[in-house]
Amino acid sequence: MEGGYKKMATIKETAQLYEAPQSKNIADLDKVSIELEINKGRAKDNTGEEFSYHFVEVEGERYRIPGSVLGGLKAILKKMPQMKYFSVLREGTGMNTRYQVLPYYEAGKEGFI
Repeated sequence: MEGGYKKMATIKETAQLYEAPQSKNIADLDKVSIELEINKGRAKDNTGEEFSYHFVEVEGERYRIPGSVLGGLKAILKKMPQMKYFSVLREGTGMNTRYQVLPYYEAGKEGFI
């Protein structure tokens, strides 16, 4: 250690290993429990504007929950209050992304769980 600091990798090495942070989405999960604890986070968009978002943490990873997913889930729970799991279909990209919330169905089980 020279001068009180430890030498790290070069810029080139760091750049070659760099992976841009990607926001995971609740639709990336196959099955989601309605009992997961929801959190609120803050981030900046590509223009530098700050925004808040909801997310759940699963196995140490954060998954963002769009507001439309919460609205869709609310509607399903009115008809199926006993539902324990759901899944989310995502169609489109960027500002044209649409989400559809579905009760989770597991093959081999009786009905939805």
